[in-house]
Amino acid sequence: MSNVENLVGEWLPLPDVAQLLDISITRVHSLLDERSLAALRVGARRIRSVPAAFIQDGLVVDSLKGTIVVLADAGYSDEDLIIWLFTPDESLRGRPIDALREGRKTEIRRRAQTLAW
Repeated sequence: MSNVENLVGEWLPLPDVAQLLDISITRVHSLLDERSLAALRVGARRIRSVPAAFIQDGLVVDSLKGTIVVLADAGYSDEDLIIWLFTPDESLRGRPIDALREGRKTEIRRRAQTLAW
């Protein structure tokens, strides 16, 4: 298992994401294309999966898309941005993904934007 797989912990294969969000698998692919979600190939079978923490209360975490776009614009690959979102940061008292799930979007976006410079 790779470091990113261990860092994230729980992963959802794309069909599970579709079921949780109550949308078609085609729509899940659109969310990935639109950068609303990011996915990696994980596990022994290298199945394309999304970190489970990206889904909250049956929806994609509200501020995730803008954060993914900022990180991607800074040159981060999907793997890099997932690592950044799931790496604990003492100054945040947790991980960036946890702050996004708590609605602390502005603080995380500001930090993400500084990575582009």
